[in-house]
Amino acid sequence: MFFNQNNLKMKKSISILFLLFFTFAFAQKSIPEVIKQYNKNSVPYITVEEANKKLNSILFLDARELEEFNVSHLENAIHVGYQKFDTDLLLKAIPNKQTSIVVYCSIGVRSEDIGEKLIQLGYTNVKNLYGGIFEWKNKNYTVINRNGEVTEEVHAFSKTWGKYLLKGIKIYNQNKK
Repeated sequence: MFFNQNNLKMKKSISILFLLFFTFAFAQKSIPEVIKQYNKNSVPYITVEEANKKLNSILFLDARELEEFNVSHLENAIHVGYQKFDTDLLLKAIPNKQTSIVVYCSIGVRSEDIGEKLIQLGYTNVKNLYGGIFEWKNKNYTVINRNGEVTEEVHAFSKTWGKYLLKGIKIYNQNKK
């Protein structure tokens, strides 16, 4: 009997250890953890709360692809893209290099790359929206669609990245998984 009780306790302990291991091994990272993993902090951040307070004095640049932008974007944002980012076009569109610019994407990874390019072009007041449009929507701020109408839809980029969009309706490309 003594052996069986110890054996049961041992099995229970091992089961709990396995459960804890798998819980932590496969736990979803948070937006701050993902940003820490992928970003270099080369562009100063602005929180969604700070950006929302300064809506009228900020120029928002959307560094996502056009399909993502067309689903929804921040009001008055200008689409600059990522793959086809055009520095010449940007320099013509925004000649004042002291303009307050906030670049955003899904969570802040692609926007850091575009922010770096803006800084290299001589723009002096560039920020990266911390958590991107996902965090914007997660904080219940409004996004608009291509027709200028408020929408709950947000392009979630992929199923992997879409895990970080906690509010709103996730929209995916047909070819993304």
